[in-house]
Amino acid sequence: MKTFSLFILTLLLTHFGVAQSNFTSKVIGVGVVVADVDKSVDFYVNGIGMVKTGNFTITEDFGKRSGLSNGVAAAVTILKLENSPEATDWKLMSFGKKASHPKPKYIQDDTGMQYITIQVKALQPIIDRLTKMKVPFLGSTPTLLNDKAHFVFVQDPDGNFIELIGPLN
Repeated sequence: MKTFSLFILTLLLTHFGVAQSNFTSKVIGVGVVVADVDKSVDFYVNGIGMVKTGNFTITEDFGKRSGLSNGVAAAVTILKLENSPEATDWKLMSFGKKASHPKPKYIQDDTGMQYITIQVKALQPIIDRLTKMKVPFLGSTPTLLNDKAHFVFVQDPDGNFIELIGPLN
């Protein structure tokens, strides 16, 4: 009976106590189609402070076979918050055309992925870079969140909203 109870306990702990993952990575890579990849890379690298970590090409053949682009080739530029395997891939690609829908003014203006949140060590250097680039700040930002953090809200060149959260200095 003791062996049977131990067996049942082991089964229960294995089934309920330890979550098994079906994923080979704990990060999600995000692909963003942009109108002008150079303008977007400039915004994210020189404004936000991301780093360029790589690139690859989606060939016409792969685009068609995969259903990704119906046979249209595209270059993809990979950006990250830091160059490490644990950092999310922010993959920018362009097909050389503007969006077919209007640029949102507020996050409720459209459905789908509308914003990303980036936690930063110091907001002021980013604010300074974005100001120099003439990127408009939305609302009354920076907005105080608590005694340690402020909130800054901007849009990238294609209208994707970016929340920046952290201390000013």
